[in-house]
Formats: sequence, structure tokens, C-alpha cells
Amino acid sequence: MESAGCSATAVGNRDMGSQRDLSLVPERLQRREQERQLEVEKRKQKRQNQEVEEEKSDFFAAAFSRERAALEELLEGEESVERLEEATSRLQGLQKLLNDSVLFLAPYDLRQGQEALTHLQAALAERRQELQPKKRFAFKTRRKDAALATKVDTAPVAPAAEGIMSPSLPLKDEEALGFSWACGFSNLEFQVLEKRADEVHQRDILLTELSNCTIKLYGNPNTLRLTKARSCKVLCGPVSTSVFLEDCSDCILAVACQQLRLHSTTNTRVFLQVTSRAIVEDCSGIQFAPYTWSYPGIEKDFQGSGLDRSKNNWTNVDDFNWLARDVASPNWSILPEEERKIQWD
Repeated sequence: MESAGCSATAVGNRDMGSQRDLSLVPERLQRREQERQLEVEKRKQKRQNQEVEEEKSDFFAAAFSRERAALEELLEGEESVERLEEATSRLQGLQKLLNDSVLFLAPYDLRQGQEALTHLQAALAERRQELQPKKRFAFKTRRKDAALATKVDTAPVAPAAEGIMSPSLPLKDEEALGFSWACGFSNLEFQVLEKRADEVHQRDILLTELSNCTIKLYGNPNTLRLTKARSCKVLCGPVSTSVFLEDCSDCILAVACQQLRLHSTTNTRVFLQVTSRAIVEDCSGIQFAPYTWSYPGIEKDFQGSGLDRSKNNWTNVDDFNWLARDVASPNWSILPEEERKIQWD
């Protein structure tokens, strides 16, 4: 009995000693242990997320490669209207696949996908040109004031597949590939320019070599391209597919679109609504804010454009010159709210 009592007393003493030992553990060490456990959990979660992203990337790569091969086969086969219609439909599907995957794709993979789509679009446009009947030769009288015309007004081509990014090629190369632009303005300065909704509806707009101009495009264009603009303000209704800026500086752009890409552009503010993501390349001093321009009939134009008015990824920007995911790109930023008050008129 005495031995058992001694054993119980000894066990009790050890338990009390353990409690005293725990109470003696410095609070700093306990906090360090908690932080270590949190860090382990974060690493575990990050590893799981990475595995999910890799699975999604693998699925995208396989699906994109399969659809691309099928599209190339259509373009290389016998030319017919039916085959071109099927190719256009597949091209739209391929663009949608890329749009739906931008959130998890690495910038390099995203760029490769865009370049592949650009080449496929060029090939499709070339097939369309080859399928069109040859025009008979005829002399035409030239008007003396043709050289003074400021509007870029060429024959429209078949609409581009939905969502395809405008290729970043020189204009002469685009013409060689069969690209042409429906309407726009060029070689003007210190002008206020406008186009009505019926003038731009589902047409491709080119604005080039403009300086200190204000351009208002009411309605729903198919695409918009702005090149070599200096100190211009461009206000545009909802664009069904893509908007492309190249070699612009000190501009203000307000636009809603499916995709936006800026190349070699500096010190430009973009008031944006975009359903996929914006892309900047070789740019600096780009600032983004939400799209706020409005005019009578804009809701109808949004409905006709096919854009989702409730979806806006204006803060999701990919910089192809900045691959570090954990450090913000120095080439673009969010425009502070106090600087977003723009006089649109």
C-alpha cells in the first residue's frame, strides 16, 4: 500500500512538473512554433494549388494542340465556303479556350497561344481572299481631292473570328496577308472627330498618326486599332472582340472589349471594361481604371456586342516583360480614384 501510494505521488509530481515545464516555455517559442505550423500548412496548400494548375495547364495544352491541328487541316485542304465556315467556328472555339484559361496559364504559354491564334487568323484571312472571285480590270477616274482625304475607308473584309487578337504586324504586312480596315481617321492633329453608331457597327476601326485629337466612336465596332497616337483622347463604345494599341504616348482611352493589348505604349491612361484580361508588352507608365464613359444608347450597344456588362477584369493585367508573379510589374498601375475624374465632353 505504501509503495502504491508512493508511485501515485511520483506520477502526480511528474504531471505537475510537466505543467510547470510548459508554463516555463517562453511565449516567444510558442509563437514561433505556431508560425512554423502555419508556414507548413501554407506550403502544403501552395503545393496542392500548383498541382491543380499543372493539371489544368496539361489539359489546356492537349486540347489546344488537338483543336489547332484540326483547324490547320481544314485550312490546308480543298477550299470551299463550308470548310471556311467550319474553320471560323473552330477558331472561335480555340479563342474561347484560351480566354477561359488565362487565369492559370503562365505568361509564356499565354503568349504562345496568342501567337498561334494570330497566325491562324492570318491563314484564314488569306484563304478567304483566295476564295473571292477575281475582279475585272477597269479604269477609274481619280478625284483631285483624294490625296487630301482624312478617312481611312477601304472595302470591308469578312468579320474576324470572335475574340481573335489583332496581329502586331506593320500595316504593309497586314495588307499582304489580306487584312483591310473598314473605316477610321489618320494624319490629323488638333481635331474633334466622331463616328455614329451606324458608321461603326461591326466594322474594323483604324486610328493612326493622330496628334492632340479627341475621337468619339459611338456604337459597337468589331475591332479597334490605335497606332502612332500622341496626346489623344479616344472614347469608344463596346467593341465585340479586340482592341490593340501600338506606339502611342500620353493618351487617354475609354473602351469596353473582350481583349485588350498594348504594345510599345507609354504614359497612357486606360478606362477599361474587359471580359478576359489586358496584356501589356514593351510598355511603361500605363494606368488602368474602370470604364465610365456613357452615351444615349450604350446599353443597346452592349447587348449587340455580346459582352457581359457585369463582368470586368480591368485589374487583371499580364505584362509579358515582367514574369515575376510575386512582385508587381513597374510598367503598369491602378489609377488613383482621385485622378479618375475625366471631362469626357
